[in-house]
Amino acid sequence: MPILQTKPGALRHGRPFVEWVLPAAIKTVRQTLMKQAKGDRAFADLLLAARETGLDALEVACQLSLEHKAMSAPIILNELRRLTEPARPAALSVMENLQLKEAPAANCARYDQLLEGCHD
Repeated sequence: MPILQTKPGALRHGRPFVEWVLPAAIKTVRQTLMKQAKGDRAFADLLLAARETGLDALEVACQLSLEHKAMSAPIILNELRRLTEPARPAALSVMENLQLKEAPAANCARYDQLLEGCHD
């Protein structure tokens, strides 16, 4: 895999990659991306992202992109990030016993009193 960072063309001609048996969704995405300009770089980016998340997560992301008929590396990477991002923490609940003892009152005269000291 490290060779893909510097030589994504190895996907087209490298023996390990030519004979590599991939899940159906990833294989379909690979075939589609390889027909595009710089498709080998795009597919290499997907494989490099799968190093951290695993091929199973990449397969699900590829399946989602196939369902939406939107096959591009950025879309698949976005789906992959959505699948693997940690769950958001639950919203904090405000305690019911936190209430104001005295409601604030609009008092313009108080504001005028504060300004009187500034004109000395």
